[in-house]
Amino acid sequence: MKAIGVLTSGGDAPGMNAAIRAVVRSAIYYGYKVYGIEKGYKGLLDEEIVEMDLSSVGDIIQRGGTILKSSRSEEFKTEQGREKAVEILEKYGIENLVVIGGDGSFHGANLLSKLGVSTIGIPGTIDNDLAYTDYTIGFDTAVNTILDAISKIRDTSSSHDRVNIVEVMGRNCGDLALYAGLAGGAESIVVPEIEIKTEEIVKRFRTTQKRGKKHSIIVLAEGATGIKGGARELKDALAEEDNADVRITVLGHVQRGGAPSSADRVLASKLGNKAVELIIEGKSARAVGVKDNKVIEMDIEEALSLKKEFDEEIYEMAKVLSI
Repeated sequence: MKAIGVLTSGGDAPGMNAAIRAVVRSAIYYGYKVYGIEKGYKGLLDEEIVEMDLSSVGDIIQRGGTILKSSRSEEFKTEQGREKAVEILEKYGIENLVVIGGDGSFHGANLLSKLGVSTIGIPGTIDNDLAYTDYTIGFDTAVNTILDAISKIRDTSSSHDRVNIVEVMGRNCGDLALYAGLAGGAESIVVPEIEIKTEEIVKRFRTTQKRGKKHSIIVLAEGATGIKGGARELKDALAEEDNADVRITVLGHVQRGGAPSSADRVLASKLGNKAVELIIEGKSARAVGVKDNKVIEMDIEEALSLKKEFDEEIYEMAKVLSI
């Protein structure tokens, strides 16, 4: 019986369990044996490999995180480490490997494919920073987590005529800040892709003050350019304006957790099933994703080479709506 291995790698994302479930159940449906590889590539090298059945993925579609766990591996980054990984996969009879994760995880899958392992990549990262797909698993849930926090912060912000800077994840990609900021009615959105000076944000703050709005929400991506000192620099600049009361909230890893949204559960299920279908077709080194609400596949190396384009149209619209 042919065997499929599945692992999650890199940062966890809500919906990874739904993807694992889809891979396992689709594979069993089509007559494959399935192995779960715990703790990513590190677990592969440590042979933390368990056979999975239908019960293994029962009652997990609604759970955040990943039941297979995740970690990073320095050994796997070496040629010797990857050769060892191939030997271990052969030992267990695993001819096909489904990797759920971000760009680093995909790079690993691509390198394994060059050593003869059939690999399929499923995009699982809250940052939504893979260019070939419109959305990655976990992004929708993370946006809603941030939005919930913004709504709660706005309640107390308006009660105290306060300015709140909400720092969100997004070192290189501002999608979390953009979508959550737009949906949360933020007065300013600061992202890595668009350089905005502290002075411009202060100017926008003055405008809202003049029209009588005393509280403001500013959503700031952690990798935002133009503000060298980040949230602290921005706070100091705003505090100089009429002694404004400014607070900083860093959401941190709370953005990664929580039950996946319906959108992430559905996306993960579609992509997990598609990954198994590609394996049945004998394909390798492919990445699955979604474009215009349709499931797509692409050469994994090509997918990694594409540059993520920031949606400036949505960004400009958010500025218009926040006047």
